[in-house]
Amino acid sequence: MRYQLELFFTALGFFTRLPVPAWVPWSPERLNHAARYFPLVGWVVGGIGAASWLALAQLFPPTVAVLLSMAVTIRATGAFHEDGWADACDGLGGGWDKSQVLTIMKDSRIGSYGTVGLVLMLLAKAAALIELAAAGEAAVAIALLVAHPLSRLASTSLIHTLEYVREDETAKAKPLARRLSTPELAIATTFGCLPLALLAPREAAAVLIAAVAVTGWAARYFVRRLGGYTGDLLGATQQASELAVYLGILAAWNFT
Repeated sequence: MRYQLELFFTALGFFTRLPVPAWVPWSPERLNHAARYFPLVGWVVGGIGAASWLALAQLFPPTVAVLLSMAVTIRATGAFHEDGWADACDGLGGGWDKSQVLTIMKDSRIGSYGTVGLVLMLLAKAAALIELAAAGEAAVAIALLVAHPLSRLASTSLIHTLEYVREDETAKAKPLARRLSTPELAIATTFGCLPLALLAPREAAAVLIAAVAVTGWAARYFVRRLGGYTGDLLGATQQASELAVYLGILAAWNFT
């Protein structure tokens, strides 16, 4: 049990800025095995987002509360996945071949594709959450609690199904370049999908379809362009599937 707790804290320390106990050891191998708990990290991030939204909604109009709660979660994660999304937009938008795409994504500077992509992603998520707020404070909180774990499961599924394509040994995601075992994937799937129980059946179905569609399309596109995934592409998948969850809920409402 202690080893499993250490793996969870390893994942939490890698994907967020939250402090972890000093007694938790770190190694690339532990991070590799910690992939099973990436969706559980989403529980923590989603909980932070939901709690901050509920608190801020008592003080400010929905639009302001949504934007501030987004800022809280971005602060908690250190914009880890947003950075991956921006890098992926730059690389895939500006690169012609695999080598050029990988080189652009590794550049710490943000380009026009990354800037436009990041702005549009943040605006789309904010707009979707503001629309959800029209149904009440609980709707936004539930959406956050569902979106963060499920979107991290989407990224984890790419680790299991695709090949890691960056050969740079210093890459941050290099320790993750190992397929999950069946029990590890089952743990990740459980933590990623369990929050769907918070939704109505129609909403849960729409969310699951949207997330699977986005993840499946991303996987095919990444394989076609690069032959597999990188750490930036995992972050991009998390961002895209998180947005897909919010849009799936809205689509279920409009369909009804």
